[in-house]
Amino acid sequence: SAKLFGRDPLVDGVKALEGVAGFVEGPRFYPYLSGRKNLRLLADYDEPNSSSRIEEVLETVELRDRAKDRVGGYSHGMRQRLGIAAALLREPRLLLLDEPATGLDPAGMRDMRDLIRRLAGDGITIMLSSHLLYEVEELCNRVAIIRKGSIVYEGELGDLLATATTSYRLKTRDPERARTICLNQPGLGNVALGGDEISFSADEDAVALLSLALGHARVAITQLVADTQSLEELFLGMTGGDSSDHDQEEVA
Repeated sequence: SAKLFGRDPLVDGVKALEGVAGFVEGPRFYPYLSGRKNLRLLADYDEPNSSSRIEEVLETVELRDRAKDRVGGYSHGMRQRLGIAAALLREPRLLLLDEPATGLDPAGMRDMRDLIRRLAGDGITIMLSSHLLYEVEELCNRVAIIRKGSIVYEGELGDLLATATTSYRLKTRDPERARTICLNQPGLGNVALGGDEISFSADEDAVALLSLALGHARVAITQLVADTQSLEELFLGMTGGDSSDHDQEEVA
């Protein structure tokens, strides 16, 4: 079940969607009409006040200079931004975006992320559905992880990332001596030597004491790197590494 601002769509019907806008996958427009005319057509179908917001929303998504051009000549990123402009005509309090960065080049992804941050900064709640976990990690402050239709985690992204385990990789001028010191150092676990690199698990306090012990033994550290589980690794752990695109998604 779901309620939007206290309204149940099964009870209140279309009235439940007041204050809600967005798009699923790629927005669609008439390619032979300009961006401005497409928005004007959508505004005519919508609330009386929507038409007065056309220039404002074009400015928000940085398309005002191209608003007179036919949408058929727009890049994929421009069409995605025009889709957000169309959603903003309704002055939504909740904006639903499904995979808004799919198919964009790196510059387009950056622009889309910047736009989403600006909209959130203006007080709009944004629900973003994405399989791009770095995008979720960069943009969202709350996250829900869904596996086969069931929510396996929902809460603050920071709280989820705080559960991530951290391991370390150490390189020194004398790996054999360093390994011996690590094995005798309290607070270190899973110590292993692979080639010229030592791996182990520990908390920050134990790592600080290890660096002092290595310095006291005159073992020069050339590299000490922390490897913290990423959101992707946490996600795979919660979903069992399920590879089906239809069985898993992140909604934040």
